[in-house]
Amino acid sequence: MSNLDRQAALTVCGGRGFVVAEPVRELLSPRHVQLGESTEVRRLLPNLGRRMVGAWAFVDHYGPDDIADEPGMQVPPHPHMGLQTVSWLHEGEVLHRDSTGSLETIRPRELGLMTSGRAISHSEESPKSHARYLHGAQLWVALPDAHRHVEPHFQHHADLPQVTAAGLTATVILGELDGAASPGTTYSPLIGADLALTAGTETTLPLEPDFEYAVLSMSGEAHVDGVPVLPGSMLYLGCGRTELPLRAASDAGLMLLGGEPFEEEIVMFWNWIGRSQQDIEEAREGWMNGTRFGEVKGYDGDPLPAPGLPATPLKARGRVR
Repeated sequence: MSNLDRQAALTVCGGRGFVVAEPVRELLSPRHVQLGESTEVRRLLPNLGRRMVGAWAFVDHYGPDDIADEPGMQVPPHPHMGLQTVSWLHEGEVLHRDSTGSLETIRPRELGLMTSGRAISHSEESPKSHARYLHGAQLWVALPDAHRHVEPHFQHHADLPQVTAAGLTATVILGELDGAASPGTTYSPLIGADLALTAGTETTLPLEPDFEYAVLSMSGEAHVDGVPVLPGSMLYLGCGRTELPLRAASDAGLMLLGGEPFEEEIVMFWNWIGRSQQDIEEAREGWMNGTRFGEVKGYDGDPLPAPGLPATPLKARGRVR
């Protein structure tokens, strides 16, 4: 998914300076962002107080939206570099096209995983004939320096492993949970899992103490380590946990996100992750002059222009907006 913010800012993320080495309960409120004409998203990362969770660098939650008489998601071709995009749906469909020639319809609880590497462009749209409701999350994973220039590619996995317990079904999106491993390619130790809980369930998830974690609420009423987490909000949990208590007051959907703290400092701007302002400037030039990110064929519309870079150069973490 694209960041369509026309007032994009250069942002420094990563590094251990923001990582909390012990268990905490930090509730994050979303920022509401318009995505196209008919889709509003709730942006949880990057957040004013929390930039990343492990390698997870960007989290949008949207819906459920009634799009029966609307075009639904319409995101024109736009570029990415230095990251992976994760498309995850609870309802609806998203048609993915990209500059490597991939064309895939992603459906509920199927993994759409695009690795941008050095450069890719893609579009996302609700098919012309689509389901009434659209509900899901779009997430980015930052690529470590050793892998950020890999060849771009797209993976679609319709069948993902699950971990089950009384009242709980955990679908492993990326990484490994309780011995079940996703087929999606990862480049750093992390976990992404979809948690479906039935009303009245009380259970405990096993965690890795070296990971930092957060839980995004997708639907229903659930308590995470005793904290009520409402749909569209996210609870940051810090590090040092070996287990996580969950309780569902109603049928509920959650996403568990975690990973080893991302040690490298990264620079985010619009839809790119680099290591310096020069990386971003070169990416912007390559997108605007059409020399780097390829062409998305088959999309009916023009690609998105890149926003202008801020006039003030990026100097230090404390100066980042």
